[in-house]
Amino acid sequence: MGGSAFGKFIRAGLLAGTCLAAAPAAAQDEDVEARLDRLERLVTQLVERLDAKDGELDARQAETVVQTQQALAETRDLHERQEALAAQIDESQKQDGKGFRVGNTRVSYAGYVKLDAITQRTSAGQVGSSSIVRDFLIPGAIPVGGEASGWDTDFNARQSRLVFKTATDVGGEHTLGSQIELDFMVTPDGDERISNSYQPRLRQAFITYDNWLFGQAWSTFQNVGALPDSLDFIGTTPGTVFVRQPMIRYTAGGFMLAAEQPETTVTASNGARVLPGDDTIPDMVARYNFTGDWGSLTAAGILRNLRIADDDFGSGSGSALGYGLSVSGKVQLGERDDFRFMGTVGDGLGRYIGLNIVNDAAVDANGDLDPIFTYSGFGAFRHQWSDQLRSSVAGAYFKADNPVLLTSGAVTDESWNVLANLIYSPVRPIDIGIEYMYAERTTEDGQSGNLQKVQVSTKYSF
Repeated sequence: MGGSAFGKFIRAGLLAGTCLAAAPAAAQDEDVEARLDRLERLVTQLVERLDAKDGELDARQAETVVQTQQALAETRDLHERQEALAAQIDESQKQDGKGFRVGNTRVSYAGYVKLDAITQRTSAGQVGSSSIVRDFLIPGAIPVGGEASGWDTDFNARQSRLVFKTATDVGGEHTLGSQIELDFMVTPDGDERISNSYQPRLRQAFITYDNWLFGQAWSTFQNVGALPDSLDFIGTTPGTVFVRQPMIRYTAGGFMLAAEQPETTVTASNGARVLPGDDTIPDMVARYNFTGDWGSLTAAGILRNLRIADDDFGSGSGSALGYGLSVSGKVQLGERDDFRFMGTVGDGLGRYIGLNIVNDAAVDANGDLDPIFTYSGFGAFRHQWSDQLRSSVAGAYFKADNPVLLTSGAVTDESWNVLANLIYSPVRPIDIGIEYMYAERTTEDGQSGNLQKVQVSTKYSF
């Protein structure tokens, strides 16, 4: 075989390899990587045959071999970059019917529409008609020390949610995306008389670039994947880490490291909450996620610098260390069952647990911060009765070690709740369910109150 024939063979092989790398996956009969491997072996065998026949390659043939090997490497690199690009926009492609393209950016959307019909009573005080306690469980706001209420009924669609995502093609070497999420919970100026209009609110808004996240998202200290399948907004609120806030987060595999918004909450001597606004060091969170066929497990740790200034209490400036550990997960128990759980313990974690049931710290007579120790947790079991019917039972508990001499006895000592539900999905995007919940709160001075709630919800996810 002469140099000309050798060159033609090489050019034909390279053309075939490049076409393989550029062709859509659906048009390929076998894996592109396997074809490139075979082409490389053919080139090697050809060189060996020429060596055996002529003793050695001439200069022209040797140069062609070098060029061939370089071209093969470039073809492999092209294939790898195309795979990376496909992975980058895969999430948007899954929602082709839900979005549109603007230049190099794919915009997609998701969300749900939900109607909640809630009737509830409290044993020790009336909840106002405009209170968010009538929309979902807030353990620290369960009334104590008053007269029992009747059963109060409310209908609302405020939990309905819109999520917008983008994925921008910036080449195979990088990924770039964003997410903005809105709903209508916990917003002012609504009414139940005429229009039931409510303002939208920002839930999440963040940018992702390669392994980095910049913006407002669920706290890295929280594991959203462990939350129970409940009709209530959270469900096991007393035992749940629940915070959304601005942050900078780095992710590498299962490892996450984040610097998140600091915000110290302090209990005054009369039990009132004070927000000093003098924080200087971000809350630092480290987390690792383990996953397998059995389910998932998350371990997260947090360090905080709690801080006050002289203009807050007139007792000078002060700071203290806050810290905590949370372990949570979801374990598969056969094909139709799973168990979800969370356990959290720490000092100065108040605003991270159960919608700020207690505060992070109190102030002693010397003007020093005294962090409040807390522990909490929940467990939830879900059973799938059939492809269309499922149930969950769950319970949660919270306990605080308040320095009562500094906070008064009006602050929450403990809170717990239990719930059970039945959810029917006639078709996949629709859930229709009923749920019963019982919750209690006890203060340090021994006063207690409970809340009972029956909730019927219909939810259409898109």
